[in-house]
Amino acid sequence: MDADGYWVIRLLLQRGLGLIYLMAFLVALNQFRALCGDRGLLSARNFMRDVPFRSAPSLFYLWGGDAVYRACALAGILLALLALSGLSEAYGTLFSMLVWFLLWVLYLSFVNIGQTFYAFGWESLLLESGFLAIFLGPTDMAPHWVVIWLFRWLAFRVMFGAGLIKWRGDPCWHDLTCLDYHFESQPMPNPLSAFFHRLPPRVHKAGVLFNHAAELGAPVLFFAPQPLAGIGGAFSLLFLLSIIVSGNFAWLNWLTAILCLSTLDGALIAKMASLQPPPLHAAPPLFTALIWGLALVVALKSVQPVRNLFSKRQIMNTSFDPFHLVNTYGAFGSITRLRYEIVLEGTDEERVTERTHWKEYEFRGKPGNPLRMPPLIAPYHLRLDWLMWFEAMPSRGVSSWFIHLVIKLLEGDRQTLALLAGNPFPDHPPRFVRALYYRYTFAKKGWWQRRLVGIYLEPHAAGDKELRRIMEAYEW
Repeated sequence: MDADGYWVIRLLLQRGLGLIYLMAFLVALNQFRALCGDRGLLSARNFMRDVPFRSAPSLFYLWGGDAVYRACALAGILLALLALSGLSEAYGTLFSMLVWFLLWVLYLSFVNIGQTFYAFGWESLLLESGFLAIFLGPTDMAPHWVVIWLFRWLAFRVMFGAGLIKWRGDPCWHDLTCLDYHFESQPMPNPLSAFFHRLPPRVHKAGVLFNHAAELGAPVLFFAPQPLAGIGGAFSLLFLLSIIVSGNFAWLNWLTAILCLSTLDGALIAKMASLQPPPLHAAPPLFTALIWGLALVVALKSVQPVRNLFSKRQIMNTSFDPFHLVNTYGAFGSITRLRYEIVLEGTDEERVTERTHWKEYEFRGKPGNPLRMPPLIAPYHLRLDWLMWFEAMPSRGVSSWFIHLVIKLLEGDRQTLALLAGNPFPDHPPRFVRALYYRYTFAKKGWWQRRLVGIYLEPHAAGDKELRRIMEAYEW
């Protein structure tokens, strides 16, 4: 019998991680080839030619190419459905471990060659939690308390690391004004972001205090006896829910919330929901030995993340090994005050003049047309849209992938255009493409209002020598 109710916690962790893996592989199926495929914006083939396997372990060093990327994404979706449905745990220990191991290996293979488009903290977070899931065990085996507590350790590092990076970072976290800007300037607002932005300043200040309590106070309780651990976890879950409803942050907060479930009182949940545990047998000695080996590996690899956690020069969202086993996390140490957006436009006119009619390319998630309502995307992830937010930051300079994006639009590349909300040139590619730079603010009525700041990229045509010169300035 599982007196602590860890079987309930394991059930929640496995079903939750199955959902996140499903989102991740759907994103890979729909976007990876356009972003990093053979003809992608940042070719993985070129990356693997220049970066050795030991620095970025990936199955794609052995078998690569668009057909393989698609097949592996489909395989990942199938495995994720097994995990989400519980079939992964229905056929014994070996099958359970195999499903979760394959999920981890496949996703690691995408992340390690995904370059800028896979350089987000939630990639490492999914890989680290996915690796721990290999050792949760099947339905008929009593879960080991060590694995559950390793999930708590991960949840603690995510939450506490985010709290420390804020406390050491932007002064607005101290004067309680960060939320005056955040909802408007965050990477990808959702339909409720404008509502949160318009809340009174005193509510924003209370929200910052809530943030500090949830990220610096509640995680300390994760390792306390019940009910304190559950109280800390519930407080963190409430905070994460407020982030989920106020913006699109891919699966970052969804996954963090799943990790925080490890702190809850499983026995209490089972009692409240009138759940009865299935017949459980003890873990075999070999499996138990593997779990203690896992604990030793995590302990040794936690040294560097812990040093970073308490360093005055704390860095965030960094992996210290190519397998992403134990990482350091953090978010929004600095808050963007103003929102800038790059708007891509094309024309099919033969010459560019002051009277040229330009047609705007609309992205799926990021602000473009001021009249369009921000979409609800999360936990799905629009990678190109997120990179466009970074690209629009002042003084960043033009990125190589952005120049390649312009070239793809001039070519009318279908794979690239599939990443966008629509193609204003369905019959033939445009003759010229340009990029304008706008300042965006929430409108008093409607959704957005924008003011032109300047030209981000002058009009260029396919085969333009200047565009070629900019392109050749990068190592493709």
